[in-house]
Amino acid sequence: MKIAVVGATGLVGTAMLKVLEERNFPVSELIPVASERSVGKEIGFKGKTYIVHSMEQAIAAKPHIAIFSAGGDTSREWAPKFAEAGITVVDNSSAWRMDPTKKLVVPEVNAHVLTKEDKIIANPNCSTIQMVVVLQPLHKKYTIRRVVVSTYQSVTGTGVKAVNQLMNERKGLDGEMAYKYPIDMNAIPQIDVFMENGYTKEEMKMVNETKKIMGDDTIRVTATAVRIPVMGGHSESLNIEFEKQPDVTAIKELLAKTEGVIVQDDPSQQLYPMPMNSHNRDEVFVGRIRLDETQNNTVNMWVVADNLRKGAATNAVQIAEYLIKNKLVG
Repeated sequence: MKIAVVGATGLVGTAMLKVLEERNFPVSELIPVASERSVGKEIGFKGKTYIVHSMEQAIAAKPHIAIFSAGGDTSREWAPKFAEAGITVVDNSSAWRMDPTKKLVVPEVNAHVLTKEDKIIANPNCSTIQMVVVLQPLHKKYTIRRVVVSTYQSVTGTGVKAVNQLMNERKGLDGEMAYKYPIDMNAIPQIDVFMENGYTKEEMKMVNETKKIMGDDTIRVTATAVRIPVMGGHSESLNIEFEKQPDVTAIKELLAKTEGVIVQDDPSQQLYPMPMNSHNRDEVFVGRIRLDETQNNTVNMWVVADNLRKGAATNAVQIAEYLIKNKLVG
């Protein structure tokens, strides 16, 4: 299985290579791809050295699957060219997520929608991925009416520039700013640009992507997305209203049995999910599960996952694994 990783030298691309190696993905030939300034450089994978390719070189090499993490503009330009060459693209950018002709996939939720004809497959937004992994089994059992979500997102979601800004501020050093404001000792209630309705693009991604992935436009979602000075993972506070009366014990049991979910919920031991403990993990962690005492049929919970892994790299690799297992490529 020839695999191209587009954006191989970036934060998510590096995580993708790590996930491919850890999961023993069947890579017969790796084709790392990056921007022109990185072409010809070397990267390591499974004890071997590989030369970074250009886009044209990657297409000519005819990989079976190309996993993209190189930004929306790059994906819009190049994903169709890969697809035209018969290469299946799993794209991590926002370019194709809401395109009605493209599938938006979280394997635990809706991998069954994929077919051999899908040549560009969209990987959802990181904060949406971890949320729907938890919502899907609850929706099946209780039917979700409304979700109120507040996110507390890692600087790694912005990229290396933001990580450098945080670390420079901690050391008292001047440097390039990823954000308009300092991030250390701060919380910035803006992720991505503001839209006409007063919400940010990140917040509206969560609203629209959730409905598409879960295949249910009746689920109402409202979001507030906040950047905080942490690394390791995104955290989310969820308030979920159901049509049926939920049971906290049953919810914990259901989520404990759900693929890709780990329940950490023991207040007596101060056990709950935290981003520092989700770092480099592929699972979605859930805790603080409790009834909302102000409203019927409603629960609160806290959800944490590593945004570079399950929120990006791991989800994309899992899509590729599903394609291979079900003979949808090659």
